[in-house]
Amino acid sequence: MVGSKKRGLSLEEKREKMLEIFYDSQDFYLLKELEKLGPKKGVISQSVKDVIQSLVDDDLVLKDKIGSSLRNVSNKLGSDLKSSKKRLAELIVQRDNLKKGREDSDEREEALAELKTVETKYNELKSEMGQFADNDPATLEAMS
Repeated sequence: MVGSKKRGLSLEEKREKMLEIFYDSQDFYLLKELEKLGPKKGVISQSVKDVIQSLVDDDLVLKDKIGSSLRNVSNKLGSDLKSSKKRLAELIVQRDNLKKGREDSDEREEALAELKTVETKYNELKSEMGQFADNDPATLEAMS
């Protein structure tokens, strides 16, 4: 009787399992700690480093070398939060500016309906023109 071998996790499955560690705890980890936690999630410790690096490469995990104090991390996180809030405010203003003039009105609805009609007619004519492409003088000239 042939025994069934247990299949290992794919890279994507390993990435998901390692991300679960971060999502569940919302904490910081050293690589050595992750190498101990990985096997509890089914990821062998030898592959943890490569899996974490792939998550860092895809910007799903932030990796920083920390010196003698955690102040550097908190300052970086604080500045990241501040710049993210500033960017959010800029995007909200930009969104509001783009919405101006796009309010629903009868005139806008009529224009959109006309646009749809014109696009439909254009596509019909383009399709019809494609049927006659074989008889196009430029195509015939190129063949000779």
